[in-house]
Amino acid sequence: MAHTNGSFVTEFVLMGLTDQPDLQLPLFFLFLATYMITFFGNLGLIILIVLNSHLHTPMYFFLFNLSFIDFCYSSVITPKMMMSFVLKNSISYMGCMTQFYLFCFFVISECYVLTSMAYDRYVAICKPLLYKTIMSPKVCFNLMLGSYLTAFSHAMIHTGCILRLSFCDANTIDHYFCDVLPLLELSCTSTYVNEVEIFIVAGIDITVPSLMVFISYGFILSSILRMSSTEGRSKAFSTCSSHIVAVSLFFGSGAFMYLKPSSAGSKGEGKISSVFYTIVVPMMNPLIYSLRNKDVKIVLRKSLSSIKF
Repeated sequence: MAHTNGSFVTEFVLMGLTDQPDLQLPLFFLFLATYMITFFGNLGLIILIVLNSHLHTPMYFFLFNLSFIDFCYSSVITPKMMMSFVLKNSISYMGCMTQFYLFCFFVISECYVLTSMAYDRYVAICKPLLYKTIMSPKVCFNLMLGSYLTAFSHAMIHTGCILRLSFCDANTIDHYFCDVLPLLELSCTSTYVNEVEIFIVAGIDITVPSLMVFISYGFILSSILRMSSTEGRSKAFSTCSSHIVAVSLFFGSGAFMYLKPSSAGSKGEGKISSVFYTIVVPMMNPLIYSLRNKDVKIVLRKSLSSIKF
């Protein structure tokens, strides 16, 4: 095979989620349904926010970005994953590197967008009188710009470190997408620099946002417990608890995958953990952050009734 970018391998074979024949077709339809929910849920939320001026607020600005990221993020991973259930799933060297870069960009973006959303909710609940001043359009724009620039630079670092490796003979990736750890296993050159880079960069992208998110929600829950209205306290707690579950799944599964010692856990456990932050969370986000929201429900009903009319 021709030498390509320091590598003798010109394509990789993705083994997929499982090699058990009896599970291939049921899993294909399961993930097809999941992808359709994710695709239309996030796309519908994007269109709803864009077309309705009532939703042009900081909260929905962040939600728009989260839905956009989840929409792109799931489209990078899931369609290629579903192919592995029905046929031999190969991907070119450059296709693999492109998928890996896009995966890194969107997953890191989501880390910081979730952080911005938690900060927005903290200001809205704990400092309501200063909300419009603190969460000005300029601040919201800068938070998103910072999220995307951080994701761009860190994704470049991750991809650059993978491009320096050589892949000589083995080209079978024991995963359903081009992820960093399965790629390191195939390298025929030293991966020490890559392992240190993952520990530092991925460590920052997981621990810093997750700490900020949980600190924000800690203040929010403290403020909720001081509310005099039992009904308001119950409603706010219900909403925040669902947000915390989604955030915990996302950061928890990511930490389990990238911050655990290389000797800990099996490959099967790693794949299952990956399913949560690549497939389950992007599907859950539009349901948790929109369908539990009164404003979105009202706008959605109005939109559907106008279409019927």
